Amino acid sequence: MKEVYLKIEGRVQGIGYRRWAVSKALEIGGISGWVRNEDDGSVEILMSGEEDKINKMVENCYRGPMFARVDKIVFLPGVTNYFLPQIVEGKFVRI
Repeated sequence: MKEVYLKIEGRVQGIGYRRWAVSKALEIGGISGWVRNEDDGSVEILMSGEEDKINKMVENCYRGPMFARVDKIVFLPGVTNYFLPQIVEGKFVRI
């Protein structure tokens, strides 16, 4: 199992990036986690699953949905902030 925490920067809000991420995670299957908008215009994703599936999801996040422009993805350190929602096994949701 692998867990990653991403910060996706660019034109990623207001174009369906979160909805796309949920759809893509369901399409790949076996990915649990969440996606949310941040006040700075970025999108954050915390997800876990089998390494090959997480790698495939990360690869797709660089492209995003049709109208997205992903400038950069930053891999954030492991989650130590207890104010962040926990991952619920078997669910990938927008928050």
